[in-house]
Amino acid sequence: MKSSFKEFINSLSETNETLKGLTDFKKVKQNVAQISLKLHQLNYLIGKTNLREAIKELYNENPNSFEVLNILLAVRTKGKKKVINSKGEFVLLESYVTSLNGVIEYIEQTGIAEILSNKNVTNLVDYVFGVEVGLDTNARKNRGGKNMAHIVSQRFSDAKIPFEEEVNSKTYPDLNSFDTDLKRFDFAIKTRKKIYLIETNFYNVGGSKLNEVARAYSNISQKFNKNKNYSFVWITDGQGWLKAKNKLEEAYSNIPHVYNLSNLDKFLRLVKSEL
Repeated sequence: MKSSFKEFINSLSETNETLKGLTDFKKVKQNVAQISLKLHQLNYLIGKTNLREAIKELYNENPNSFEVLNILLAVRTKGKKKVINSKGEFVLLESYVTSLNGVIEYIEQTGIAEILSNKNVTNLVDYVFGVEVGLDTNARKNRGGKNMAHIVSQRFSDAKIPFEEEVNSKTYPDLNSFDTDLKRFDFAIKTRKKIYLIETNFYNVGGSKLNEVARAYSNISQKFNKNKNYSFVWITDGQGWLKAKNKLEEAYSNIPHVYNLSNLDKFLRLVKSEL
C-alpha cells in the first residue's frame, strides 16, 4: 500500500553521507600525481631571496612548470576564468603563464610570492594535496547520487533480491516504443510478473533541477504504465525536496512506485512476493 504523501515528505532523510564518502582520497592522490613533477620544480622558488631571478631561471629551464600555478590558488576552471589585468582589461587567467613577465606578475599580484619567499610553505606537493582535499568537499554533493545507489543496492542484497546495475534501455527492445528519455537505469529487477526499472537520487539542497527531475520522471512513468510487463520505480530522498514539495507531490500522485529510504521496505516486500 502506497504511503500518503504527507508520510513520505515527513520521512525524508537528513543525509545519506557516510565517513567513507566525505573525501575521495583516491581522486585527490591521482590529481596531485598528475602534476607532482611540475610542483617539485616550483619548489625551487621556495625561500629564494631574489625571487624574480629564480623565476627567470626556472622559466628559461622549463616554462611548463608554471602551468600549475592556478591550483596554488584552488582554481581549477582551466581556460575559462577571467580576471581584470593592470590595464583594466578582461583577460583569461591562463594567459599569464604564456610569458615570463606574465608569470612574475601572476606570482607577485596573487600573493604567492610572499608565501614562497617567507617559506610559509615548505613543499608544494604537500600543499596542493591539502588544496585538493579542500576542493573535493565541493564534489560531495555530486557523490550524493552515488551514495544513494550504493545504499539501495545494499538493501537489495540484504533482502536477497537479484538485480542488475546500470542497465541500458537497449537491453529491452520493446522499450523503444516508450520513447523514453532515459537511456540507462540505475537498477533492473525481474520478477515472475514484470520487470522493474529503477532510478535513484538524493538531494540535500533544492533548486530548479528538482522540478525538472520530478516532471521528467512523471512523463516516463506514464509511458511505462501502458505496458503491463514493465514498471518504473523512483527511489528518491533528501530534504532538498522540501523546497520543491509541490512538484514532488504532483509526481508522487502520478508515479505508482515512489519510495524513499524510510519506506523502501514496502517495495522490497512487493518484489519478494513476485520472485
